[in-house]
Amino acid sequence: MIRVAIVDDHPALRAGLRTILEAEPGMAFAGESSGEPESLWPLLHRACPDVVLLDYHLPRGDGLQLCYRIKREVPSPRVILFSAYAGAALALPAALAGADGLLPKGVDARELFEAVRLAHAGERLIPPVSRTVLAEACADMEPPDQALVGMLLDGASEAEAARTLDLDAPAVRRTVQRVLGQLRVEVPAPRA
Repeated sequence: MIRVAIVDDHPALRAGLRTILEAEPGMAFAGESSGEPESLWPLLHRACPDVVLLDYHLPRGDGLQLCYRIKREVPSPRVILFSAYAGAALALPAALAGADGLLPKGVDARELFEAVRLAHAGERLIPPVSRTVLAEACADMEPPDQALVGMLLDGASEAEAARTLDLDAPAVRRTVQRVLGQLRVEVPAPRA
């Protein structure tokens, strides 16, 4: 049984996802949160979900930073960033945040279930970071940040990157969090 938690600020979306998850064989709804710390962290520690569907754009928080923090938990659940704007532009920040997947909110139920199953099985569901996206992102970074990003994208752990770059672990975490802030893709404002 794959236990799935939902973190999204829209109650109707959470309710809809809960309904379809409860009806799917092999999956169990583990709980929900709007992303507020007072509901999120108790949910993660109490329910111990296997997979978290995490909204990229939370009004009072940053889904990337939240993903990064969740992935530092022990044991850490698989995290699928769920966004109406999922695509190539989010691949780099999602990878750096440690996301296990990036999924558009418009997918049908079968695709959602398949993504949850694959992420739970250890598959990485993030599109490759194109050279163009990487070059554009690195153009705005300092050379030490570029080196760290390159190492992490190549599969080095934060500890390995820290040793190679002669940094301590807190410095690596601060740099990753700062770079995630710089790479945040802004969501277009709704039309009036």
